[in-house]
Amino acid sequence: MNDETGKAPLSAESLPRIALTMGDPAGIGPELILKAFLDEEALGRCAPVVVGEIAVFRRYAEMLGIGMEFIRVESAREARSAAGRMPVIEPEGSGAGDCLSIGRIGREHGAAAHRAIVEASRLAMRGDVDGIVTAPIHKESLRQAGVMFPGHTELLGHLAQSRQTAMLLAGGGLRVALATIHTALRDVPAKITQGRLLPLFELTAEFMRRFGLENPRVGVAALNPHGGEGGLFGQEERTEIRPAIEKACAQGLSISGPFPGDTIFHSMLEGQFDVVVAMYHDQGLAPLKTLDFFGGVNVTMGLPYIRTSPDHGTAFDKAGKGEADPGSFLAALRLAAQLIA
Repeated sequence: MNDETGKAPLSAESLPRIALTMGDPAGIGPELILKAFLDEEALGRCAPVVVGEIAVFRRYAEMLGIGMEFIRVESAREARSAAGRMPVIEPEGSGAGDCLSIGRIGREHGAAAHRAIVEASRLAMRGDVDGIVTAPIHKESLRQAGVMFPGHTELLGHLAQSRQTAMLLAGGGLRVALATIHTALRDVPAKITQGRLLPLFELTAEFMRRFGLENPRVGVAALNPHGGEGGLFGQEERTEIRPAIEKACAQGLSISGPFPGDTIFHSMLEGQFDVVVAMYHDQGLAPLKTLDFFGGVNVTMGLPYIRTSPDHGTAFDKAGKGEADPGSFLAALRLAAQLIA
């Protein structure tokens, strides 16, 4: 019997191996992972191994009344996960459990999150796991720990020495690639250039093959209101975005635009596009989170392996209270397994 992706179910031995990073130990990441290991349906799609600290997970399990057996393993290949049984790889230098302050920013929290990401990247780069699902991190805690990367996308790209990475969001019937990510709005126009856009168009079209789309229809959002209104509200559409689209078309990509940002997402929901390229973070994330706040998934394009994550943050206000909704994390786990398979 096939699943909803149209593929036959895999045997236990051939399930994709996926590393789940702990995220910021002071946030909701540990709770999300604990709840994932109670979900038999999600566990039936992959063979997960957690990268983090057992002391942290044990503390959350005790606080939340979650029965869980923790098994320390040295490699993903020896991990045998099941509902209520969590295999964990502990990075060198672990110790966040000794100074954990739930719901608070902290240098040790950022360092622990960073150690888990680095170890998971190492596992993926040497082929021990087929992909990574990352729990949320807190950028200020990372910065206090001396980690200057603004987010997972940039850090994982650096660790993998990728030529180019980009963020793709999926949820609510939308797929949205971002031309800029963690960039102040006033700095966005300077980064909207033909030299940046054309490689992004190529990467996005190529990555859509993971979704079974051999000739994806790519729609490109404008930067300025009304698509710039012929230059009245900005020149980027005329000088950068449209020329980049024309070059992509000349290469054979099925791409069109730029279309006003206030209509293009409706057009995708109507079936005109398979993916939209948005010019800045909130232009792309606002419609997607409005449509699917608890089910959106973040995907990193351009890595040599699959990486997904829930499309939300650490939610310090909910940490340790048992209130974290695992919907987006489970969606990220399912999508990672689908894209790998």
